[in-house]
Amino acid sequence: MARRKLGEGQTALVTGASAGIGVDLAECFARDGYDLILSARSQDALQEVANRLSATHAVKAHAIAQDLGAYGGGSALAGAIAAKGLNVDVVVNNAGYGHAGALTSSDMQTQLGMIDLNVRALVELTYIYWDRMLANKRGGVLNVASTAAFQPGPLMANYYASKAYVLSFSEAMWEEARGTGVHVSCLCPGPTVSKFRERAGTGKTNLGQRSKAVPSAPVARAGYNAWKSNRPVIVTGAQNSFQAGLVKFLPRKTLLKIVRNVQSPAT
Repeated sequence: MARRKLGEGQTALVTGASAGIGVDLAECFARDGYDLILSARSQDALQEVANRLSATHAVKAHAIAQDLGAYGGGSALAGAIAAKGLNVDVVVNNAGYGHAGALTSSDMQTQLGMIDLNVRALVELTYIYWDRMLANKRGGVLNVASTAAFQPGPLMANYYASKAYVLSFSEAMWEEARGTGVHVSCLCPGPTVSKFRERAGTGKTNLGQRSKAVPSAPVARAGYNAWKSNRPVIVTGAQNSFQAGLVKFLPRKTLLKIVRNVQSPAT
C-alpha cells in the first residue's frame, strides 16, 4: 500500500501565488500532496501556475483571481471558494507589497493599500478559517513577513510597520494554537528575487545595491519546513538571522540611523 502524503485530503490556500515566493510555497505544499487554491490579481498567470503544479504533482489546483487589497477582499475570496464547494485547511498569507521612500513619496492610497493588503486581508483570511482549523485539529497558517519586521524602517516606514504587525500577530496566534494540532509560522526573508523588489523600488536603495537577492525557492522551502515543524518564526539566511537578533542590543537611535542609511537611495 502506497504511503499517504502529509497533505492528502487537505487543501492549502496560497495568496500572492502568481509569482515568486508564493509560487514556490504552493509547490512545497503540492509536493506533499495538498490540493491548492491559488489567488492573486491575475487570472491568466494563476491558471498557468495551477496547471503546471496540478500536472507535476497530481493534485487539484484551483485558480481564483481576487484583489485582496480591496476592502472585503478576503471575504470575497472566501465566498468564491465556498461557491466552488471547496474547504481550506491551510492559509498561506503571502500577498503583500511595499514602497521604498518617505511616507509622502507615494500617494495616500499606495500607503493605505499597503496596510489593507499586508495586514487587514491577512487577518481577515486567518479569522475566516481559524475556527475550522481548531475544530479539525489540523492545518494552520503560514504568514510571510520580512526581516523588516524586527525594527522600524525610516524611508519605508509603513512597510516595516506592517511586517512588524504580521510577526507579532503570528507569534500570538502560535501561542493560541499551542497544543491544538494547528500550526502557525511566520516566514521572515531578507532580499529575495521576486516581483516585490521591482514594484517596491528597493533595488535602488543602498540595501538593494549591497545585498544580493537570493532565489525564492530555498526561501519558500525553509518557510514550509518551519511551518511543518510548527516553528513560530523562521528568518532565512545566517546573516539575516544574526542581524535580526542583533537588533535588540542596539540603542534605538543608532538602529534608526542604520536603517535610514540602508534604505536611502544608492548614490
